[in-house]
Amino acid sequence: TGAGKSTIAKLISRFYDPDSGDVLIDGHNLKDLKLTSLHRQLGVVPQEPFLFHGTIAENIRFARPDASDADVMEACRAVGIKDLIERLPLGLETPCHERGASLSSGERQLLALARVFLGKPRVLILDEATSNVDQQSESKIEGALDSLLDGRTAIIIAHRLATAMRAEVIAVIRDKGIVEIGSHEALIAQNGYYTQMYQAHLNTLKHAGEHDA
Repeated sequence: TGAGKSTIAKLISRFYDPDSGDVLIDGHNLKDLKLTSLHRQLGVVPQEPFLFHGTIAENIRFARPDASDADVMEACRAVGIKDLIERLPLGLETPCHERGASLSSGERQLLALARVFLGKPRVLILDEATSNVDQQSESKIEGALDSLLDGRTAIIIAHRLATAMRAEVIAVIRDKGIVEIGSHEALIAQNGYYTQMYQAHLNTLKHAGEHDA
């Protein structure tokens, strides 16, 4: 916490620019790109997604205003909330209160994922997208991510090593900088800070198993 993970995500999204150095995507300096062009390529799901006062459909369609109801329902199906939408009294036209107060934290995240899926971004940034949900909701979100991540570059910010271990490349952030980078296997072989965290993770799982037994 406080090491700088979300700051790196905001720099990639160009919510602000670095004081020194450059941020490159495919060799292109973000400062040389138009913000509208960059943001069309990005899909961002924060820890607490913003939902505004309107219908469920309007909140999902925010990513692509010209999308049809069929497109919106396809996005809902892709992230696993089609059944939830169909159970709602007015379906896609069910009102959604400011900040999604009428929904659970898991349902808010799944709606945010449906919104991103509808926008079809090339790069996906997930900032602790499962940290505020219960275990049942987390499993649904993990399933939704399998659909969402297919064919896309994804930058996933996570505390949980189980989430990080899915990545092809892991960047370990500490004291506001990247201290290690590589695959899970390569980082374990370095026997550094990541290895310490991984051992602590294994010990936690071991103690939990002994407690359950």
